[in-house]
Amino acid sequence: MKLLSWNVNGLRALSRGEELSRLLASGYDIICLQETKLGGDQIPLDLKLSDYHVAFNSAEKNGYSGTMILSKEVPLSMVRGMDGFYSDTEGRVITCEFQDIFVVNAYFPNSRRDLSRLDLKKEFFIAVGNYIKSLEERKPVVLCGDFNVAREEIDIARPKDNVNSPGFTQMERDLMANFLQNGYVDTFRYLHPDQVKYSWWSYMHNARSKNIGWRIDYFVISSRLKNGIKSADILNEIMGSDHCPIVLEI
Repeated sequence: MKLLSWNVNGLRALSRGEELSRLLASGYDIICLQETKLGGDQIPLDLKLSDYHVAFNSAEKNGYSGTMILSKEVPLSMVRGMDGFYSDTEGRVITCEFQDIFVVNAYFPNSRRDLSRLDLKKEFFIAVGNYIKSLEERKPVVLCGDFNVAREEIDIARPKDNVNSPGFTQMERDLMANFLQNGYVDTFRYLHPDQVKYSWWSYMHNARSKNIGWRIDYFVISSRLKNGIKSADILNEIMGSDHCPIVLEI
């Protein structure tokens, strides 16, 4: 199974380019998109989605947040939000159940420059952890998306300058560490313990051309799936968003 995850920072804008169309034609079994910023009735008609089943979760606020799962196989079930574990009015989580796994696509809150959403982010992390533990009682979980956290110093270009920056505060790093310690594997770091590669760059100061980036997008899987990991990578040559796609083959 080949999976791709990408924070597209607006699906309408991305659909005007060729990047997503090429990825749709590349044979991925499941494609998870975050920050789609649209409802299901607003999906651009020029996207060639006929080969995929489309599941989406939209925010109540128009043009904000939103998640989507495209799958070659029709899911056995689909859940918008976290099934009672969290009140999701921002379209941040969608789950599709397949024969052997659950795929959970999540767009974690940004704690904001003034850290005013740090408590919300903690609440969200805890809710996701409890939610996927409930799913694991039935079958293993693949969780992917934009976590808005750089785990370790290797995951950020300038760690010393960003100690208290949103996405690299000690609280957020601890939340991520505790999350993984509860039986989950960061697939890219598992296969590439020393590789420096980023998935997000600021639009300011030519950060992407200078590769001043952060690794904040992840495929995290139940630990019982780790022996089935074939590859995990970050496609940082793909343009079209301030994030780039990440991929996993299991």
